[in-house]
Amino acid sequence: PPPLLSKLKADLKTAMRAKDAPRLSVLRNILAATTNAAKTSSPIRTDGQLIALMRKTARGNHEAREEALKASRQDLVEKEEAQIRVIDEYVAGTGVKVVEEEELRGIVEGVVREAKAGGKKQGEVMKELLGKNWDDEGKYVDKAVLSKIAKE
Repeated sequence: PPPLLSKLKADLKTAMRAKDAPRLSVLRNILAATTNAAKTSSPIRTDGQLIALMRKTARGNHEAREEALKASRQDLVEKEEAQIRVIDEYVAGTGVKVVEEEELRGIVEGVVREAKAGGKKQGEVMKELLGKNWDDEGKYVDKAVLSKIAKE
């Protein structure tokens, strides 16, 4: 299992003892999603995959926060913001480098330049970029951003 997963399990116990509701909720959510993923064809095996799962969870929290704002539910807004802060704290403290858009743009443009010189098509370029094992390099790449940059 990924080292981060072990840390999350240990932190779950600590959060239970401290009665830290936002952290407890986030950790339970992530561990449940990890357990569910283990039952599929693509279980979580690396910290990079776990980061992707956490960022997906954070996106859901952002959407819930927006809905709570529209409904004028300040209590729910604060709850979602607390959960987002917890997720951001874990993502920042993992040691997995999140590749930012500017750096990713440079990498993608290099691959696209090489592909055009070699006569490759857009689909082959995307396959090469998505097939690159970022986890082995200790990096996390948002595939939606990667796709957007490659299509430009």
